[in-house]
Amino acid sequence: MPRYDYFCEANGEVVEVSHPINQKLQTWGEVCAVSGHALGAVDGSEPVSRIITSAPMANTPIGNSGLKNLGFTKLVKRDNGVYENVTRSGTEQRYMTSGDKASAPHLHKKHRE
Repeated sequence: MPRYDYFCEANGEVVEVSHPINQKLQTWGEVCAVSGHALGAVDGSEPVSRIITSAPMANTPIGNSGLKNLGFTKLVKRDNGVYENVTRSGTEQRYMTSGDKASAPHLHKKHRE
């Protein structure tokens, strides 16, 4: 379900709310009811405005170098039993062959806590 930020000018608060795209919240009382936020001292009939924000980063492709920087390993199938390690680093081999343990990526070195 999409998330939206709503701003109430009466109290200066911004509240994040999840609701269906076809639902339109117009008052502070509606925002509080949907989000579970406390109404507070502000009247529930106070108008709110939806703030336009950029799309979440989770939906933005980051590419192979971004995956490598995050510690991920990406293998791309090149032939029957042959995979290219497009995020290789250090002493890792470029191609991994099925059954050849020496060509496997160094996953134990990429593990981060």
